[in-house]
Amino acid sequence: MVILFAVVMWSVSSMNPWAVIQIPGKDWMVGALWIIGFALIIVAAVEFISAKTTANPLTPGLATSIVTIGVYRLSRNPMYVGFLLILAAWGVFLANVLSILLLPLFVVYLNQFQIIPEENALLVKFGDDYARYLKSVRRWI
Repeated sequence: MVILFAVVMWSVSSMNPWAVIQIPGKDWMVGALWIIGFALIIVAAVEFISAKTTANPLTPGLATSIVTIGVYRLSRNPMYVGFLLILAAWGVFLANVLSILLLPLFVVYLNQFQIIPEENALLVKFGDDYARYLKSVRRWI
């Protein structure tokens, strides 16, 4: 999905050159967003691996535990936050306001078609423990 959104952002940027904007410190901003996003994904994945549970978002039923340590104390979906930051870096690189405005659509899509189904599956599997986690940690940040 991330690659598809990146391609759509590039397409929108290519078709709408009038929407290009100047972004002061663009190179630094792109680098910082990309590094932070990539680091979040790696750290979150390592925590899943350490907990010996699946990181595959397509098979939440295979989860063996609820990961609540590290970055998972701050966000229930740090990998998705990382993907969003990488897409934000891409949007800043493209410097096209229309491409950047697509980022909320990525969040809406993930919430509706990925995160909510994952949460429902984990609620069925882990019950009250997961319900408490849902109440104590934000979905994104």
